[in-house]
Order: sequence, then C-alpha cells, then structure tokens
Amino acid sequence: MSRLSLGTCGWTDPTLIESEEFYPSPRMTAEERLRFYAENFNTVEVDSTYYALPSEKVIGLQTERTPPEFTLHYKAFGLLTRHGIDPRRLPKAVKELIPADKVKSSYLRFEDVPAQARELAWQMFDSALMPAESAGKLGVVLFQFPPYFLFGGMNMDYILTCQAKLSHYRLAVEFRHSSWLAKENYEKTFDFLTRNKLAYVCVDEPQFAGGTTLPPVVEVTSDISYIRFHGRNSNNWYKKGISVAERYAYDYTDDELDDWAQKIEKISPFTNETYVMFNNCFRNFAVKNALRFAEIIDI
Repeated sequence: MSRLSLGTCGWTDPTLIESEEFYPSPRMTAEERLRFYAENFNTVEVDSTYYALPSEKVIGLQTERTPPEFTLHYKAFGLLTRHGIDPRRLPKAVKELIPADKVKSSYLRFEDVPAQARELAWQMFDSALMPAESAGKLGVVLFQFPPYFLFGGMNMDYILTCQAKLSHYRLAVEFRHSSWLAKENYEKTFDFLTRNKLAYVCVDEPQFAGGTTLPPVVEVTSDISYIRFHGRNSNNWYKKGISVAERYAYDYTDDELDDWAQKIEKISPFTNETYVMFNNCFRNFAVKNALRFAEIIDI
C-alpha cells in the first residue's frame, strides 16, 4: 500500500502571507514560516528553484528547518526545462559564458545559451540539491516542460538527458502539451516513462473544448506517484497581465476532492509513495484544500 503525503507547491506566496488565514503572523521570519508549515504538512514543493538556480546554503537551511520525515521536492530550473528565462537571475559564472548582448536582454531562450553555460547550470543545480538528498529528504525533481515541448523522439531523448545529468535524483515529468496523451501517442508516452522509471505527474487543471490542456489522467509509471492540483480557473488560465497566483485562484469543492480521493485509492496498491500537491496557491486555497483532502481520505 502506498504511503501518502500531502502538501502545497510553495509556502511563501505573498497572497497567502498577507491573507493571515494560515500563518499566525504576517511578520514571521522565513525560518518561522517553514517550521510552521512543516507542523501542518509532511511535504512541500519548492518552486523558487524554477526561477533561479538555488544554492547549497539555501537548500541546506530548508533541510535543517524541517522534521526528519519531511520530504522536499524541487522544481527544475527553467533553463533546464527549455523555458525562456530572465538572464538577470543567472549566477555570474553562468552569465560570463553567454554573449553580452544576450545577457542584456530581458528574455533568454534556451537556444541562445551556449552548451558550456548550460553544462555549468546543470552542475550547479545538481550540487545545490545534495544537502536535501544527503539528509534523505529529497523526494523528486519536478520537470514541468513548456507547452511547446511536443511529443516526439527528440524530446524523449532530452528527457533522458535530464535524467542522466541528475543521476543522483528521482525525476517526475509533467507535460503541458496534449500531444503526449493523444490517442496515437498515449501508449508510447507511458511505456517510455515506465521503462525509464520516470514518475508521471498527474494533473488537475481547467479543461477546454480544443483539448489544449492535459486531461486528469491517473497513471503510475514508477514506484512514485505525483499529483498536482492546479485549480480549474478556466477564466484566468490564458488571461494576460495577471499574476501567477491569480491564474491558479481556485477553491476545490468537497465533491471534486472526493473524486480524486477515489482515483488515488485505486492506484495506491501499485506505487510505494504518493505525493498529492496543491498548486492553487492563491490566499489560503491550497493549504485549506490540502487539509480538507486529508480529512476526506482520513489521514
């Protein structure tokens, strides 16, 4: 039977802190907030590592400030998932390997970064995660690929490259283009993930008539099952000029959570670890829904 862990995708969203609906005080220190969060949940997904390469010091502090049985998941740095990034957030050592005109831009594409700079980014990300891994607290490294990362052999090869670059860690893969789950590719996708022991990230997100988002498919491709609740805010999903928190602003109903509880119960015999992560991080929605989900599944 799978061990189930519940948490949220981050614990420092400004709308959560300002709402005063979870933390005892909006003036808590970073250490106090993480310790308080860990009193309520046994796992968390760290999303700051998507926006900038982390340091061993910061991850070491996150490791030290959480209980022995706590699990930390880290979202892969955007450059490594082939997203465009803000070059101002790159470490100096990486910037020095990139043409000056590219570094001065506000948006840096994966293709604009020389291989040497990408390799250094891989090495820095790899070493930064080691404190959590050494303490036995690292769950998965989440690779959330961009919507333009389509089904195909070249992209499958890139996923294997990611796995090879971070061979110390377990990878979980989240697709954002529906071609991976298209009827003609469905079996190939899950066979690929299973053969390579890559955890498939099940998602709950808005559904549109054109099938542009991923359906709420529940599949097990490794001994780890990973589920992310993005909310179902269809009005904001593609809206321009809003914050990330507003895009995911959605409060799940008991019926919606109960539906997922039944799905998770069915896959439980086929995996050792199940992580249920709420990414609807607007105000207290994620923490409230996660705590309610714990009541529904009686843990």
